Amino acid sequence: MNRFEQTKKAGLLGILGNLFLLIIKGTVGFLFKSQSMIADTANSAGDIFASLMTFIGNKIASEPQDKSHNFGHGKAEYIFSMFISISMIVIAFKLLYDSIYTLIYGSELIFSWFLVIVCLITIVVKLALFLYTNRLAKKFENILLEANRNDHRNDCIVTTFTLISILLTFANIYWFDGVVGIGISIWICLTGTKIFMESYNVLMDISIDEKTKEIIMDLAHNYKEIQNVDEISSTPVGHQYVVVLTIYVDGNMSTFKSHELADQLELSVSGLDKIYRAIVHVEPI
Repeated sequence: MNRFEQTKKAGLLGILGNLFLLIIKGTVGFLFKSQSMIADTANSAGDIFASLMTFIGNKIASEPQDKSHNFGHGKAEYIFSMFISISMIVIAFKLLYDSIYTLIYGSELIFSWFLVIVCLITIVVKLALFLYTNRLAKKFENILLEANRNDHRNDCIVTTFTLISILLTFANIYWFDGVVGIGISIWICLTGTKIFMESYNVLMDISIDEKTKEIIMDLAHNYKEIQNVDEISSTPVGHQYVVVLTIYVDGNMSTFKSHELADQLELSVSGLDKIYRAIVHVEPI
């Protein structure tokens, strides 16, 4: 499968897995009045939305270039990642309010082994989803997959603390339930903010990283006919970049030879993973 097919599959698996967890966590959380489990339920609702945005964003981003979109639709990944981040931040503030309220006015948590079982099921499901999306995120460098991977990883950690808060009720320690709810909300907010900034930077045309710039410069310097290279300009088009650079050659070089040189350099630069297209201008010295 290619990049977009794999991301589509990951989005569908995320929707199904999180829907299953939402149902069992919501039922048990409200039944036994566990604020941390209810917070975890809201987190699963956000995860379903995130997986849905992954599915839709990936579908749009997979569309090829056309007359209206000369560089394709790759930025859809970042637009929908921003939707995911905003939803996470909104949910986080709501959970923070509810958890502080519980901490001040007390928890009504009723211990049940059902709560423990649901926590264990959640950890297993989320760990499996994390391992799957982590492999794909590393392979394809897709921000939608990275957002989902972080979500699954965070859920494993969050649910572990939820499990601890439930087990502590054996020792009549109920305040930890509200504290975990606060911790979950802060965690979600920080993760959402990080995804928001990554998406914002791409949508605001952040430049390509310095390491890739150095690689491009090295490629240019491999051609002895190139006497100088101007500063590299770039703009993101999804997970890749369009780069523009100006090379300087001997003024006595023929137009044909200079443009042939530019074409060769464009081909070399376009072969890099992060490059969607390279545009090389030629100036005589």
